[in-house]
Amino acid sequence: MHADMSDRRIDAFFYGLFIGRGTSRGEPAGGNPARRRWPPAGTLMTFSKTPTIVAALLALGAVPMVDAEVRPWKPPGISSPLFESHAAFDPRAGDLYFVRSSPAFEGWRILVSRCTAKGWSEPKPPAFAGDGVEADPYFTPDGRSLYFISTRSLNGLKRKDLDIWRVGRGMDGIWGAPVRLPEPVNSTGAEWFPRPGPDGWLYFGSNRPGGIGGNDIWRAQADAAGRWTVENLGPAVNTAGDEYEPLPSDDGLRLIVMADGGLYESRKAQTGWSPRFKLGAEVNANGTEIGALFSPSGRSLLFARDTKGPDSGEFFVWHEIGSEAWPPDCSPGAGGLNQQP
Repeated sequence: MHADMSDRRIDAFFYGLFIGRGTSRGEPAGGNPARRRWPPAGTLMTFSKTPTIVAALLALGAVPMVDAEVRPWKPPGISSPLFESHAAFDPRAGDLYFVRSSPAFEGWRILVSRCTAKGWSEPKPPAFAGDGVEADPYFTPDGRSLYFISTRSLNGLKRKDLDIWRVGRGMDGIWGAPVRLPEPVNSTGAEWFPRPGPDGWLYFGSNRPGGIGGNDIWRAQADAAGRWTVENLGPAVNTAGDEYEPLPSDDGLRLIVMADGGLYESRKAQTGWSPRFKLGAEVNANGTEIGALFSPSGRSLLFARDTKGPDSGEFFVWHEIGSEAWPPDCSPGAGGLNQQP
């Protein structure tokens, strides 16, 4: 076995042990980006720098094989010849919200499917659906609110601008009326992919004036009086090209960015976000990868890719650090997440 692969398996093994005990995933400054698909050697412990320990643990079978493959996720009832993307799982009911559009990725609509004893139900528009195009659904951790983007009519007037909206629901599960976020969160330009981070900031993409490129990653935060502050994430994340979609991890240490050429990652550093690096070829197969979503454990990443074939856009899952039962299996009799009659 190649020595570098042994190091990576040890790193992943100890990361798996410590993440279960609440230890944050981190990375020292610098390092080779090619090794960052795994927790970097020495980040959590220095076992991988001791060949004797590596060999002993491998011989004892203490280090599990790490599955870092990217695999299609094509559940019946969800996968279709149309373009499926931008998944979000309801943390309360287990329902799957996602975007379906034409094979050319036009005419976006948010749909929802329930996990039933017969599998995923026929996708339907959610109760809060409006006119215009709508996309990029994302739940707050408590499931009480959902963010999305929309060109829906406002005050009876048809609109073309993509803006960020939020909809809440009560304990009875009934959705209220969606609310458009105010300026300066929304602008005269287009807003994309609103994702709240654990640091209290709302991350999103926008082509508003004042950025570094055509579309940039921004973040917004409201104070106690409800006044919003908006700031650009800067040149470590943004370039002269286009960045559209930011996905902060639940621990706030990672940021997945969809930009020109596919999916990238930045890590939280003492001075802000570190320079981004592109995820490997197993993820970025053709540069069309979009709509990333972390699993609850943070060990897997679900995203969509244009297959350039009859299936159009399909979901794929990257089990970065060991295999896990996610996305939930909703096949008949599987007893998936909150499976309903």
